[in-house]
Amino acid sequence: MPHIFDNIENYLHEALEKSIKNSYRADFCIGYFNLRGWKYLADHIENYQGGDKNNCRLLIGMQKLPVDNVRFIYKKDESESIDDKTAVYLKKKLAQEFREQLTIGFPTQDDENGLRLLSKQIKEKKVTIKLFLKHQLHAKLYLLYRFDDYYPIIGYLGSSNLTFSGLKKQGELNIDVNDSDSSKKLSLWFEDRWEDRRCIDISDELVDIIDNSWASEKIMPPYHIYLKIAKKLMIRQIIYRYLNKKINLNTYILFSFNKFQISYSSKKYSSDSFNDSFSSKLYFSTKP
Repeated sequence: MPHIFDNIENYLHEALEKSIKNSYRADFCIGYFNLRGWKYLADHIENYQGGDKNNCRLLIGMQKLPVDNVRFIYKKDESESIDDKTAVYLKKKLAQEFREQLTIGFPTQDDENGLRLLSKQIKEKKVTIKLFLKHQLHAKLYLLYRFDDYYPIIGYLGSSNLTFSGLKKQGELNIDVNDSDSSKKLSLWFEDRWEDRRCIDISDELVDIIDNSWASEKIMPPYHIYLKIAKKLMIRQIIYRYLNKKINLNTYILFSFNKFQISYSSKKYSSDSFNDSFSSKLYFSTKP
C-alpha cells in the first residue's frame, strides 16, 4: 500500500531526504523551479559523486516564458528540433525570469548558502537542469535510484513542486511508488522527456545567474559598490523631482532605459510611496 504525504501528518521533504541519503542518483520532474527552494535538498544531493548516472537530473516543465516565444515553439512541426539560435534566445529570456526570482523578498543566509551550493553542484556535474519545451508539463515526479534488489527505484508522485510550500506546507497530496514495475515505467517516462529534442539544458545559464547575484562568492570591490549606490541615488533624485513636477527630463543627459525607468516610476508611485519602496530595491542592487 502506498504512503500518503500531505505535509500534515507525513511530510514529503522528510521522505525525500531519507530516500536521497540511500540513493546514488535522482530524477526530478517539476512544474516550476524556485532557485531558493533547492536549499531544502541541496545538502543531501552533495553526497552524489557527479557525472553520468551519479547525479540529479532536474526537468522543469512549466517555467514562465514570454507568450510570443511559447506560441513560436508550439507552432513548429513536432518533428523539428529547436535550432541553436532559438535555444540561445530562449535561454536568455528565461534567465531574466530566474534573475527576477532573486529580487523577491529579503535574502537569508540559508538562501545564500543554498544558491552557492546549487552553483557548485552544477559545476561538479552533480546536478543537471533542463527545460522541457515540447508542451506544458505540469507533472511532479521524484525518482531515487538505489542499490537494492527489491526496491531499486523509489518514486514520489503528486502535486508538490520543489518549493517551500510544495515540500513542507499543507494543501499538497503525494504518494510513494515502490512497486518495481510501476517505478520502472515512471523512469522510462522521465527518460523519454529528458531526451526529447525540445528539451534544452539551462545549467550553465543558472550558474551565471547565481554567480553574478547577491549570492555570489566573489567579493565586490568597495569602489564598485560606491559607484552603483551613487548611480541609484542620482536616478532616485531625478525621479523624485520629476514626480513633483520640478524638472523636465530633457534637461538631463540620460540613456533611453533611464528615461523609461523614470517615466514608469511616475505612473507606478506617488513621491511618498517611491521613497518607501526605494530602500529595499537599493539593497538588492548593491549587495555583493
